[in-house]
Amino acid sequence: MSDPITEGPVLVTGISGFIALHCSLELLKKGYGVRGTLRSPDREKSIRKTLGNHADIERRLTFVTADLTNDAGWSEAVQGCEYVLHVASPLPRHPPKHHDELVIPAREGALRVLKAAGDAGAKRVVMTSSVAAVAFGTPYMPGKVYDEHDWSNPENVPAYEKSKTLAERAAWDYVDNLPGHSKLEFVTINPGLVLGPILDDDYGTSNEVIRKLMLRDLPGVPNIGFMAVDVRDVATAHLLAMTTPAAAGKRFCCVAEFVWMAEVARILDEELRTRGYKIPLMKLPDFVVKLSAIFDKTTRLIVDFLGERREISNALIKDVLGWQPRGLHEMVIATAESLIKQGVVPQR
Repeated sequence: MSDPITEGPVLVTGISGFIALHCSLELLKKGYGVRGTLRSPDREKSIRKTLGNHADIERRLTFVTADLTNDAGWSEAVQGCEYVLHVASPLPRHPPKHHDELVIPAREGALRVLKAAGDAGAKRVVMTSSVAAVAFGTPYMPGKVYDEHDWSNPENVPAYEKSKTLAERAAWDYVDNLPGHSKLEFVTINPGLVLGPILDDDYGTSNEVIRKLMLRDLPGVPNIGFMAVDVRDVATAHLLAMTTPAAAGKRFCCVAEFVWMAEVARILDEELRTRGYKIPLMKLPDFVVKLSAIFDKTTRLIVDFLGERREISNALIKDVLGWQPRGLHEMVIATAESLIKQGVVPQR
């Protein structure tokens, strides 16, 4: 079954990832062929099973082995692809020993994909960046609303935020310096904290907050907040950015709303209390969280942002792409239900 716009497949890099799986599922449901890159062919069977549980993959799902840190495989990956969704990027559950463990593969991988896409005559590349490249590393200013004009300061942020900022900067610089006859179009999608249903037992990094609350891994709720968005809406944004003519040359902050972790805990408690889940609701003092971070590597990722309400506008993505996100309650409960269904969190 050919897709409605292009005869060739859409390349999705890092197809085994949380966002990439949902982008691939959305493409398949819309009738597109999908070619996914994997660092190891060992994952192909499980990815076929996962996507096959939700969509018709017959003759429309293929794979290529390619790694962000190596040139091998990328020419083959992009061959015949009019559109490329570059979703692959390292996202750790724990802080790396050195920033370059994230920065180098993120930046060099983006440039590899762009060069291969341009050489193969692709029309448009949509790259998954992050609000980590938009709103951090600058002094906290209560009331400021960030948007697509803002950039994080890579010299004053943790490793993940640095990797996303430098990778996106490098990608825009590369595209801006292409010769005038080049037809390669470029768009970035910059999601906030991505929640939503997992499709297999790999719950990713962003759903860790829900998992920890459901398992009571924390004695209480840290004073941390974030701009949240549902993974299904992130996938929709990628497809809209791929096909909307006016999207070319733009970056889009892909966020639904700001939420404190205490509000997430309250929603989980209200919905799951009668099913035996005891969600922690006590607010943790900042000094307790900082002390915990000494022993818990995951907690270290949030210490720098305690008490900060960094809001980000979604006006542009709504205006240009006609994008409308789900609300917080739906994304939180969908996440929780999927964690139970996939066995990540045991049933009570």
